[in-house]
Amino acid sequence: MDLIDAIRMRKSIRGFKPDPVPKKVIEEILEIATRSPSAMNTQPWEFTIITGKVLEEIVRKNIEKRDTEPPHPDHAVIGWSKDSVYRRRQVDLAKQIFQVMGIKKEDKDGKKDWGERGFRYFDAPAAIIILVDKSLTENGPLLDIGAVIQTICLAALNYGLGTCIEDQGVMYPEVLRELAGIPESKRIIISIAIGYPDWDFLANKLESEREPIENTSNWVGFGEE
Repeated sequence: MDLIDAIRMRKSIRGFKPDPVPKKVIEEILEIATRSPSAMNTQPWEFTIITGKVLEEIVRKNIEKRDTEPPHPDHAVIGWSKDSVYRRRQVDLAKQIFQVMGIKKEDKDGKKDWGERGFRYFDAPAAIIILVDKSLTENGPLLDIGAVIQTICLAALNYGLGTCIEDQGVMYPEVLRELAGIPESKRIIISIAIGYPDWDFLANKLESEREPIENTSNWVGFGEE
């Protein structure tokens, strides 16, 4: 697959077929992804890949805890002020998703079910959990982690797979430690739901918007062309 095409095609997949993803395929994707750049070749990323009954039990406990406990992830999730452009973009996306899914403003059950989906890894047949060693500073490896995550998502397209980078799946780290054997010495950063996209799932048809480049770029030293 052409790289530029892959970058343009990649999107967050929020509905998956139940078909299992072969271990060999995920191995190949991770081997490709670990060619990503990292500061001084430190390669701070580590992966725990989960599927089957273990993933089902993690999902069950995530949902149980979501109904009784506030989230407490190892790594602080992104935040923004209510009057910021970042909040506006987040709200705009939510409105687009609810519209395409037919979830009305007053539909509390529909909103609750949608909010639960991330804690279920969007019903993907597998999840990749991204970890770093706690001997590293909390923020130092994040640029490198971002690079490897992007590469995983692009490489997955070559195998007909879809992905969704999502933090809901790591909101209760004790669940992952207990059921997936992740030690306390590792900081759980984020999860990637991975599987074969269900293109009949309405949210998968959504094309999220991007800010025009002229709104986010400042060109210095370029003459008139």
